[in-house]
Order: sequence, then C-alpha cells, then structure tokens
Amino acid sequence: MNTEPSDETRQAARSAARWWVCMESGAVTEQDLARLQRWRQASEANESAWRRVAALRGRFEVLPPALAMASLDRPGHGRRDLLKGLLGLTVAAPAAWWVARELPIDAWRADVATATGERRQLTLADGSVLHINTATAVDIDPGQRQLTLLRGEIRLRLANAMPFDIHTPLGSVRLDQGEINVRQDDGLCRLSVLTGQADVRPTGFAPLTLRAGQHVQLSGTGPGPIERFDPRQPGWREGVIVALDQPLGDFLRDLDRYRPGILRWQPELEALRVTGSFRLEDPDQVLNLLAVSLPLRVQWRTRYWATLVPQEKPA
Repeated sequence: MNTEPSDETRQAARSAARWWVCMESGAVTEQDLARLQRWRQASEANESAWRRVAALRGRFEVLPPALAMASLDRPGHGRRDLLKGLLGLTVAAPAAWWVARELPIDAWRADVATATGERRQLTLADGSVLHINTATAVDIDPGQRQLTLLRGEIRLRLANAMPFDIHTPLGSVRLDQGEINVRQDDGLCRLSVLTGQADVRPTGFAPLTLRAGQHVQLSGTGPGPIERFDPRQPGWREGVIVALDQPLGDFLRDLDRYRPGILRWQPELEALRVTGSFRLEDPDQVLNLLAVSLPLRVQWRTRYWATLVPQEKPA
C-alpha cells in the first residue's frame, strides 16, 4: 500500500535531485564532492534519497529536474507511472533548460538556496529574521553582519539597531534598523524599505537614502526614481501575490517565479488587466481563477506545461 512521504523524506528527495543536477553540470569541484559526502552522512533520509537517485539517474538523464524531484518523493508505483507518463515531455523540454531555470549552479555554491516555489524563514545569530523567497541564493556572513544576494528575493527584519550590509550584483545597501525587501533578477535590483532607513550605494553611481515606504530600482545604467509604495500591502512573505490593475503579462511573469514547469501565453493576452490577491500555495489554481475572471482559457499539455490562450468567441 502506498503511503504519503514525510516532510523529511520530501526535503531529502528535493536535495538529492539538486545534488544530481550539480553532479551532472560538468562544473563539479572537490569542495562540491566533499559537501555532497557531508550531506549524505547527515541523516539516514539523505543517504536513502541519494541511493534512489543513483539507482534512477540513468532513467532521469533526459527528464527535467523538477519532474525528477516529483518522482523521487513518490513511493513505488506512483514513481513508475509518472516516469511512463512524462516521456513525451522530454522531447519538447530539454533538461538543460530546466537545469538553468530550476536549479542554477550558483544556488549550489550559496550558503542558503531555495527551489522554485519554495520559501524559507531563518533566524540569524543576532535574532534578525531573514525571509527567503522562491528561486533564491544567498551567502550569509553573520559574524560580519552582512549577506550577499546572488539571485532571487529576500526580506530582512533587524533585531537591533546595529548596521547590516546587503550586497547585490548592482550595488549594496546598509540597513541601520527596520525591515527591507531586496529582489535581484533579470539584471535589475529592486529595493523596498518597509520600516526604518537604508543607505543605498549603487555600483558606479552616487549613493542615495531610502526611508520607510520608499522603493527604488537599480540597473546597469544606475538607479531609477525613488517611488512610494504601501508597506502594509500583503506580499510573498504572507504567501500572497497582489495585482492592482496590473497588465496580465507582468502578472504572469511574476507568478511564473513560483511555478515549476513551463508557463506560456499568447501575446494578445499581455494587455489584459488583473486586480486581486492570490494565494501562492497553488499557482495552477491561480491560472484557473484567471480563466474564470478574464476572457482566456488554460490549455494543459501536462501537469507542468500550461498555455494561456484567448477564449474562443461564440459563433
């Protein structure tokens, strides 16, 4: 009889699949091998998950990592059925694309990393609270009260008034107290101060100061204008994605960050407007809700491949 795997088993399976991607990347170092060995020895669940990867990796050679993870944490027949059902997908979704999107190598060399759709909360040594959003990689140096955001998004709430530095590819920010949200992706860095004050030092440009309720975007051409936002608005930390008369294309690009798999939509849907608050626990349900409220429908090629198309007009 099949039983649901425990949270520990699921986490070990996800980690094992990520280690498999690292081993197959062609960029493995001696340090990576040593870290893998330490991870395997850390728990029986880890070692068991890795043995399953070793036994199945030949069958996973052309499967996207997200699907490999899904099958790893399913017992017995469920795994075999999933493998059979997904063979056709591998022709249209090369594994290399999935590796780059779901499990980039920079995440493996980071102190902390989250997969697509995963969110975590950490309490640092001084009591400060770090929230880590989907597909994020962070290096943390608590002794020096600093961290480096390699990719993705974080929110840091300081426990005291001692300065804390956050480094990004486009500059750095010093938060003296309060709470800040930092997002780094697509060659842009978005900084939002929820409480307190932050000194921003864009690389190659003059420094600036952000106060509570202010937001700025950094790029290779420098900082944009300082804008206002409502810090009371719920967001990803609360498991919510909010749209206020937002173009559908922008909303879908944001939603896609939380959804493993392929999401596509027809260009004519880009300009439709979306307003509402949506839970992030089930991104596919968000797509179904959009189909109810907007003139579109969702075509499912597989569970992991969705395409949004305009709703057909009645003849």
